[in-house]
Amino acid sequence: MEGILAAQGIIIALTVCLALALLSKYLTIPAIPFYIIAGVVLGKSGLGIVASDQISSFFADLGLIFLLFFVGLGLKVDKIADNGNAVLTSGIIDLNVNMLIGFLAAYLLGFPLVEALIIAAAFYISSTAMTVTSLIENRKLMMRESEAIIWLMVFEDLVMIIVLALLSAGNQNLLLFAGKILLGLGVLYILAHYGKEFLVSILDREDELPVLFTFVAVLATAGCALYLGIPDTLMVIALGAAIATTDPDAFEQHARPFKDVFMVIFFVFFGISITLSAGINIGVIAIICILAVFSKLVSGVLTGIALYGSAKSGIEIWVNTIGRGEFSIALAALYGSPPVAATIAVMVIVTSLVGSFAAKYSDLLRLGLSGRSRHHGPPARRTRTGH
Repeated sequence: MEGILAAQGIIIALTVCLALALLSKYLTIPAIPFYIIAGVVLGKSGLGIVASDQISSFFADLGLIFLLFFVGLGLKVDKIADNGNAVLTSGIIDLNVNMLIGFLAAYLLGFPLVEALIIAAAFYISSTAMTVTSLIENRKLMMRESEAIIWLMVFEDLVMIIVLALLSAGNQNLLLFAGKILLGLGVLYILAHYGKEFLVSILDREDELPVLFTFVAVLATAGCALYLGIPDTLMVIALGAAIATTDPDAFEQHARPFKDVFMVIFFVFFGISITLSAGINIGVIAIICILAVFSKLVSGVLTGIALYGSAKSGIEIWVNTIGRGEFSIALAALYGSPPVAATIAVMVIVTSLVGSFAAKYSDLLRLGLSGRSRHHGPPARRTRTGH
């Protein structure tokens, strides 16, 4: 009976999410905030018609695992090394500005030290999925700022890997913990490097084997990590990064259906699990949301000036990096208390919606900045143009 009720809850949640996905595509805005809102409405903070249980939690965990596997597939070490200056310049500015503002805001607003660090990490990292989708849908992949934006996302992903490792360590012996992680990373690298021909031969097949192999590889890596006492989230990212040296496009093709469906379950059931009455201070959350938009403006403008000598380029970087998303929610789901999870959820919803509209109308923002510059320009220039 419990299994039937759990299945009914998942079906209801997915049906609602399907309708919301169609709406978001029509409006050309990210679907992630809608999934979270749907979960809040369906869950215990709303109508209470869908509840989280072991079955839904298992599928949600699969969503997180495959999402992080995709993050790993995007971490191509050789390309990062070739673009080191751009990655470091944009990444360090973004990290220092946003992590510092996020931490100080959370700590001064009353969150304990560890919770303030979790909020700061969620506050810092933009949504790679939203950013890339925004660049594609708004036809901006060819603009000069898009390369800096992409490398900025890569740097943030690398920082989040370190954050996940630190948060997962807990009270363990750090040397033993680090040793087990290095052992796991070494095994994955060896398998990918020396088994490259075998992997490619499997992926070239036309039957069910490539899909089955990809699914089992991700789950087996996560299972082995849990058995060894190291974070499965970290190891599936490492698996993706190791496989990126073989044929990442093929792995992405076979893993995408699992990621897309399970990721929706992850977001909606995260929303279902949120308790908005658990010590929530609306004023505190509002301040966090406003600062989240403002801090990306500061880091974006500073990055634009550093890389291109242009504040207008910084505006373009800003509008495409406002939205927080999948990694922020992952941090909240894995390590956040109810108040922290609720704070991060609202921040993700607000910033993703603000970011989507800002990115869509970024040309107007840049035109406005240019117009103000001309309006306040030097008198000699106005005289030469005859005005």
